[in-house]
Amino acid sequence: MKHLVLCIAVISAIFLVPTRGTSQIREKAEGLLNAVITDNKTNEIPADSTSAIEDKVRLDSIRLQELELQVQEMKLNEIVLRNELNDALHRHITTDSLKKEEQRRSIDSLRTLTPGVPLVIDDDTLLTFYAKRGGVSAHDRAENAVNLIQKIGKDLSLKTDSVSLFHSEYQTDIMYGEKVILSVTDQDAVWQNTEREELAKKYQTIVNDKILSLKKEHGILQVTKRVALFILVLVVQYFLFKLTNYLFRKLRRRIIWLKQNKLKSITIREYEFLNTHRQGRILIFLNNILRYIVLLIQLMFSVPMLFAIFPQTENLAMKLFSYILEPVKMVLKSVIEYIPNLFIIVVIYYCVKYIIKGIQYIANEIESEKLKITGFYPDWAQPSFNIIRFLLYAFMIAMIYPYLPGSDSGVFQGISVFVGLIVSLGSSTVIGNIIAGLVITYMRPFKLGDRIKLNETTGNVIEKTPFVTRIRTPKNEVVTIPNSFIMSSHTVNYSASARQFGLIIHSTVSIGYDVPWRQVHQLLIDAARSTPGVQPHPKPFVLETELQDYYPCYQINAYIKDADRLSQIYSDLHQNIQDVFNEAGIEIMSPHYYAERDGSAVTIPPEYQQKPDSPDKK
Repeated sequence: MKHLVLCIAVISAIFLVPTRGTSQIREKAEGLLNAVITDNKTNEIPADSTSAIEDKVRLDSIRLQELELQVQEMKLNEIVLRNELNDALHRHITTDSLKKEEQRRSIDSLRTLTPGVPLVIDDDTLLTFYAKRGGVSAHDRAENAVNLIQKIGKDLSLKTDSVSLFHSEYQTDIMYGEKVILSVTDQDAVWQNTEREELAKKYQTIVNDKILSLKKEHGILQVTKRVALFILVLVVQYFLFKLTNYLFRKLRRRIIWLKQNKLKSITIREYEFLNTHRQGRILIFLNNILRYIVLLIQLMFSVPMLFAIFPQTENLAMKLFSYILEPVKMVLKSVIEYIPNLFIIVVIYYCVKYIIKGIQYIANEIESEKLKITGFYPDWAQPSFNIIRFLLYAFMIAMIYPYLPGSDSGVFQGISVFVGLIVSLGSSTVIGNIIAGLVITYMRPFKLGDRIKLNETTGNVIEKTPFVTRIRTPKNEVVTIPNSFIMSSHTVNYSASARQFGLIIHSTVSIGYDVPWRQVHQLLIDAARSTPGVQPHPKPFVLETELQDYYPCYQINAYIKDADRLSQIYSDLHQNIQDVFNEAGIEIMSPHYYAERDGSAVTIPPEYQQKPDSPDKK
């Protein structure tokens, strides 16, 4: 019986040893135990038999030795199986590590090409998914997690749960109550270069903090605060409107008082540019514009503030605020970026400006005849300066054009082409007049102040422009003539001849053949010499131009220097001719008179005729 108990203890020890033995060892141990029990039952003998007891003891010792041998054999088998298991486990671990290393290298090569899908809530990136889980893509995993976290965070229920982890063989679930927010797989851990459990704990902390912040942000107390703040902003804006309108009404009354008591008319050279009434209207208009601008600025800040109070409209608030800031930022950025171009434009402008000033100084010196250039007339100085100035300004515009803001845009270029087309189509006559004006300037047919005759128009030149020339006639009529018309017509310049050679005035009279021609010559010369404005040298002379049937024609010619008095000198000459011929008792036979008298009265005025009892008659 003792041996039986010992066998049972040995076999029990084998089963209680902490080992990973196989089912074969266990089966052998169970068979051995069953055999011992069966043998005990069959070998029971009476207690009074001593020999039987000795035989039993001997048999038990033999059996015990057999059992010990079998136990040793089982231990050897266990050691062999354990070594096999360790080898298999080692091979599995090696294979798994090699597989993970290969997977890690593959993921490292993909990490530079795969941006990952961020899990973003309220512009806050919580984590990033790179791998899919089962048939769910990384994008769907992120979207599902975002929706679930927002739903949990915005839930106004008083029941709250905590974020927990649930581990399984292939993944770790991050749960809120009974809801799975997201799952962390081994592949996610490989992408993050960590272990799955460590990554799950990290994600658990991140998700828990975000849920707490969302609940705090969307709690009933927070909503109440936002409503109160919304009402407060409305009230403040209302009182700002009232205050702004009150201040501008007060300013309007001040302007009206100034208009009635302080303002004075603004005059420019005796022209009343702005009287007090107009000044008051302008100031009131500016007051209204300024009031609207202040109110608009208040709305530009208060409306985005109202939308920014609630998270649902916060994005709209930022968008409205961007509508305000973007134009301002764009203008400021454009101004700052344009500063170098502006500097270049200023340098070009001042260079051209001082070049023009230098040319103007030279032109003034030539015009005043202080500087003389052979073949260059003083009256060419200003027109030449105007041409050079125009060309320099055109060159300056061509240089500045690329630096103008928007010059490289299609709209700007299209407008430039359109303006050029309009100018080219509508300016043919204008360009013709400009060219004619330049030609006239350098042909020098006349200059300002000259008395000229252009076709049927006679007068003094009072203005020369690139387009037209204006003439004032002796009757004070101002005639405007296009330069192109002057180029196609003949021009008589009286003043030029009068200055250089002396202008010859002439007038024709017809005297009868009964009067000696020498006497007529002398009378005409005497009339010319007594005319104011006629030059004594060269002397006046007479030409007999025609011998008509009834009378010869005598032409008196005299030199004058003042062509502006041409009409008056002609009038005085004609008066003197009549006087000298009447004093000499000679009739001027124009219109036609016959020399033979047929009873007609003499054409000499009575005061020139001698009376019968006069001393001269005797």
